[in-house]
Amino acid sequence: MNHTPAPSSLPGPDDIVRRALPNGVTVLVRENHASPAVVMSVLLPAGAVFETRETAGLAAFTASALMRGTQRRDFQTLYEEIESIGASLGISGGLHSTRAYGKSLAEDLPTLLDVLADALRAPTFPPEQVERLRGEIVTGLRYREQDTRRRAALAFRALAYPEAHPYSRSVSGYLDTVPALRREALVDFHRRHYGPKGMIVVIVGATPAAQAIDQVAQALGDWANPDQPPAPDLPPLPPAEEVRRADVTVPDKTQSDIVLGVPGPARTAPDWLAAVVANNILGMFGLMGRLGDIVRDQLGLAYYAYSQLEGGMGPGAWQAAAGVNPDNVQLAIDSIAGEIARIASEPVTEEELAENKSSLTGGLPLQLETNEGVASVLMRMERYQLGLDYLQRYGASMNAISREDVLAAAQRYLGQQYAVAVAGPTRNSGAS
Repeated sequence: MNHTPAPSSLPGPDDIVRRALPNGVTVLVRENHASPAVVMSVLLPAGAVFETRETAGLAAFTASALMRGTQRRDFQTLYEEIESIGASLGISGGLHSTRAYGKSLAEDLPTLLDVLADALRAPTFPPEQVERLRGEIVTGLRYREQDTRRRAALAFRALAYPEAHPYSRSVSGYLDTVPALRREALVDFHRRHYGPKGMIVVIVGATPAAQAIDQVAQALGDWANPDQPPAPDLPPLPPAEEVRRADVTVPDKTQSDIVLGVPGPARTAPDWLAAVVANNILGMFGLMGRLGDIVRDQLGLAYYAYSQLEGGMGPGAWQAAAGVNPDNVQLAIDSIAGEIARIASEPVTEEELAENKSSLTGGLPLQLETNEGVASVLMRMERYQLGLDYLQRYGASMNAISREDVLAAAQRYLGQQYAVAVAGPTRNSGAS
C-alpha cells in the first residue's frame, strides 16, 4: 500500500513564506492557527569548524554563555522575563552552527525575539557566570569519561577523520581544553563569528506571516558584522587504506560499546536519499533493520545494534553501533562488518526496498504533525537549499529509488576500509 501523502497537503511554496532581509538574515514562516502557540528555530553559521584542537569546545561554550547575561538583562532578569510569559528559549553550539530554539504564545513572539536578539547581539559574558558554566561543562565531560557509548563514539571520530579535520574532534571539548578557555576567548569568538550573514530564522504557528517577518526585522534587521567570516573549507579526506581500530579501557563496566563506520555523504549529495534507504535497511527499519535481526536477535551478540547516517554540511559519519558483552566484542565486530559488506556487495531484495520506501514516505506526515516538526523540516530545507517544494517532491523522489541506486550508494561509501572503536572493561584490548 502506498502511504505517500498527497503533495498538496504538505508544506510548500503556497503556504511557506520566505524573505531575505538586506543584512543577510533569511526568514521562513508557515502559519498554523490550530493552536495559539508559535515555534521559533534559528541558525547562525558560528560552529566548531572555526576551532582548533587546542580550543575545542569554544563554540559550544560561547553559545551556552549567551543567555548568562546581556547589556540589558542580567541572568535572573533574562530568565524571569521568559518564564513570566510561559515561554522557553535555549541556545546551543554545534559543529557548523549555533542553534536557538524558542516557543511561546503567538502574542508573545515579539518578546521572545527581543530576548533572543539581546542574547545574540549583546552578551556580556559575566565572569562569575562563565566560571559557573565552565564547571557545569567540565562535570559533564567527567561523566563522559565513564560512559562507554560516548567514549567509543569519540574514539571512532578520531579514527575515521584526519587529525586536522574538525569532524575528528568533540564539539563539547575535552578536559584539557575547556578549563583552559579564558573568558576573553569567548568574547573574541562572539565578536568574530556572530552576525546576520547566513542566519536562518524559521517561525511556525499562529502568527500571520507578514507580521512575523516584520517582528524578525525589527529585532535583527539592523544587525551588522562586516568582519563575519565565511565558513572555512573542510580539509580533504584521503581514502582509508586499512581497517583502523581503537580500544578504550573504561574500568568497572559490564558492557562494551562498539562504533564502526566510515565518512558518509553530505546532506546535499545527489545520492543522499539512496543512502538513507540503504541505511534504513541496514540498521533502522522495524527493530533496527538487518543489524538488529542478525547481530542481536539471531546471533544474540548485542543488547542493541543499529546504524545511522549523520549527513550535514560535510561528510558526516555513516556508522553502526552496538552494545555487547565484553567477551563477544570481536564476534560482534565481525558480524556487523559482514552485514555492511553484504549491503555494499549485493542488491537489497524487492521486498526490503518496497517496505523501507513505504516506511520513509509514510512517516513524513508524522514528522509534520507539530509546529516543532514543521520548523525542523523547514530549517533543513533552507539550510541545504532543498527548495520550498522539497516536501511535495519527496514522495516521488523516494519512490524513484531503485535497488541499483541503493547498491551504488552503499558501495560508494561503505565499500571502503572502516574505523572501529570499542570502549569497555579491560577485556576489550586486542582482537580475539
